[in-house]
Amino acid sequence: MMTILTQREWFLIIIGSLTYVVLFVVTVQNSRRKILLLRERLNKVHAMQEEQQAKSVSSIELNNQKIAELESLLKKLGDENSLLRLELEEKKATLDYNNKVALIENEKRQHAETIIFSSDIYRQLQSCINSGRSLTHEEWRTLTEVVNSVYTGFTEKLYSLYSMTDQEYHVSLLIKVHIQPKDIALLTAHSKESVASTRSRLYQKVFGKKGSSKDWDDFVQTL
Repeated sequence: MMTILTQREWFLIIIGSLTYVVLFVVTVQNSRRKILLLRERLNKVHAMQEEQQAKSVSSIELNNQKIAELESLLKKLGDENSLLRLELEEKKATLDYNNKVALIENEKRQHAETIIFSSDIYRQLQSCINSGRSLTHEEWRTLTEVVNSVYTGFTEKLYSLYSMTDQEYHVSLLIKVHIQPKDIALLTAHSKESVASTRSRLYQKVFGKKGSSKDWDDFVQTL
């Protein structure tokens, strides 16, 4: 015998179906948004890695080879073909400029540890570790300034990848100056387990896949 649905039952079925459709659409949209955000983050990471590669010794040497080739072409051109001469001179000037910037950055990085380890704020870090206290707001600000003076744009690069909490940023900042995890826990007033979780979570947030706390440490050291 066929069951006849009441008006109320039909109403509930329609509401349930609409709710399911809405939830499905929202889920799909959220998934697409997460994929787009992840793709954007990975593109930024790739751009940062390319920027570092452009400042490497091998890249500088390659640029020098290109500059030598351009200089040879310019000599062969003589006075004719002024438009081509201008284009070649522009390329040479760009390569010269890129090399100068790369050399300055490399020199800063080569002396980075010396600069940081001899700074007042690093001595304060060691004093805090020895006395068992966390850093003050002013000490965090000073450490940030010193790190960014040596590693240009360090803070900006981190926040461009992920909107970090203060704790996440502070952990990353201490990683950059080679503070051990047990001391990071002390300086941030968190447990060692919390610090380890923060590091692995940051890697997963930025790269969209699981990674160890060391994976995040290694990435921070490249910035």
